[in-house]
Amino acid sequence: MKFRTTLAASALALGLAGGASAQTLVYCSEGSPEGFDAALYTSGTTFDASSKTVYNRLVEFDTGTTNVVPGLAESWDVSEDGLTVTFKLREGVKFHSNDMFTPSRDFNADDVIYTFERQRGEGSWEYFNGMSMHELIGSIEKVDDLTVQFNLTRAEAPIIANMAMDFASIVSKEYADAMEAAGTPEMLNQKPVGTGPFVFQDYQTDAVIRYTKNAEYWDEGLPKVDNLVFAITPDASVRLQRLQAGECHVMPYPNPADVDSIKSNDDLKMLEQEGLNVGYLAYNTQVAPFDNPKVRKALNMAIDKQAIIDVVFQGAAKIAKNPIPPTIWSYDEDTVDDAHDPEAAKAMLAEEGVEDLTLKIWAMPVQRPYNPNARRMAELMQEDFSEIGVNVEIVSYEWGEYLERSKEMDRDGAVLLGWTGDNGDPDNFLAVLLGCDGVGGSNRAQWCNEDFDKVVQEAKTKSSQDERAALYKEAQAIFKDQAPWATIAHSIVFMPVRAEVEGYKIDPLGGHWFWDVSLAQ
Repeated sequence: MKFRTTLAASALALGLAGGASAQTLVYCSEGSPEGFDAALYTSGTTFDASSKTVYNRLVEFDTGTTNVVPGLAESWDVSEDGLTVTFKLREGVKFHSNDMFTPSRDFNADDVIYTFERQRGEGSWEYFNGMSMHELIGSIEKVDDLTVQFNLTRAEAPIIANMAMDFASIVSKEYADAMEAAGTPEMLNQKPVGTGPFVFQDYQTDAVIRYTKNAEYWDEGLPKVDNLVFAITPDASVRLQRLQAGECHVMPYPNPADVDSIKSNDDLKMLEQEGLNVGYLAYNTQVAPFDNPKVRKALNMAIDKQAIIDVVFQGAAKIAKNPIPPTIWSYDEDTVDDAHDPEAAKAMLAEEGVEDLTLKIWAMPVQRPYNPNARRMAELMQEDFSEIGVNVEIVSYEWGEYLERSKEMDRDGAVLLGWTGDNGDPDNFLAVLLGCDGVGGSNRAQWCNEDFDKVVQEAKTKSSQDERAALYKEAQAIFKDQAPWATIAHSIVFMPVRAEVEGYKIDPLGGHWFWDVSLAQ
């Protein structure tokens, strides 16, 4: 009874109290979205608030797995040579409406073509370009209103899984045209319209996002709650307080030190699984002396990763030696990690003529599954680097600014970041984060190695997983030799929820989905 009373007060405070039978699910999110047009961004925080609530894709990942299932496309066919992919679209799917727009037609092929053609044009499409989609898609044809054909320039093994990713969320061409005609094209990013399970209502910056149930959702019986609220709560301790008080039902990224107490609380459930992620420190390989792989190797040897695992993750992580997690196929068990050896690191810097080195370490202002406390991690690295004579300054920025500034080619310093796989394919780590197409975008190391890139691009074209795995192991060896990152950790993901939450599943790809979640009466 205490929880229901508290929750009702919380719902009223958020302006979402409804009828007696209405269910309001409150998610204490860890940060603010950069916007609501998923194609413009790469942050999981933004995807949770946009693509995973408001939008659908041609295909989807079955919640809690990396299995691809039909979405806005009922079926698809890939030609024998892999160069043509044809999607048969679902009939009768409705777009949302808002105070600026009421759709005059159902979803059709025009929306699919618009969604991808706009990303093939000019503009900042970081994810699309980082995955080489601008080169992969030769043309897109409308066969009829409910059939779309993608003509590819080469075979691409993960193409169907790629279509389930956030950047591929289908937007309304009719809405885009209407906003362009009204002189307000920015509304696509501020007042999103999609086909998804929840309809965007409003956003109070850095405070709360409100959604209502899409009563015309094409997947019958979903969503299961009437209202969804994102209560933006950057501090993990405050998120936990709100969860315990019944002011929210679900929270991400608890402090590792709080895990045991959460597990012992009968009002809460702790979900957990090994994460498909990697946390890393990306050097700017375009700027001296970090353009020298031996300098990067020396810095890597100075880092005490085990201390970071013990202090920052409270032991709930594994030391990372490869740029892909051990839970993904093609992971190379034979990789030998850089030893923690400060004396050898100091000697290597001296051999390269590097003295009085100063390094900025960028520390994220938000918690992520691959890094629960970037500031503390940076402080530990600062101590480690001081032992080899390297002076470290720790800097940070607001999350959106951090992500944008860290893409700059002449960036000063090494960036703490990480990645949770978006489609369960090694390509999503190796090509997106380290390929030449990602330089100036998702490749925060600004590292373009021709040998590495050739191997990764070749792996995309192979239909045999064994052939692809062999190439990806070759790529991991090149990465380890050249050291554009210091690989730090692969974490365990913890997800606390209220005991009355039903149907919530941890997403191995790092997202937070609420369309199949309900509350026990």
